Amino acid sequence: MSERSPKRSFAARPADPESWIKATDQPSPRTGDTAAFTARLTIDITPDLRGRIKIVAFQRGVTVAEMLRELLAREFPPTEGDPS
Repeated sequence: MSERSPKRSFAARPADPESWIKATDQPSPRTGDTAAFTARLTIDITPDLRGRIKIVAFQRGVTVAEMLRELLAREFPPTEGDPS
């Protein structure tokens, strides 16, 4: 009864995280265009922080996603030789 099912679950972890992270992005199944590919990032934040982020995004006239993408791009710029 304590034996795990061989079937992989939806959120199964990759066997080799390094190769999974560095893997080439596949074209979007809907468009077939790699430029349209996005990856979802989920983080846990407090309701208070979420509220502050939403207010600032609204004041700037952008979506939360746009504002956070810009912030992350600024904080983590591409490095030389980076394929992206």
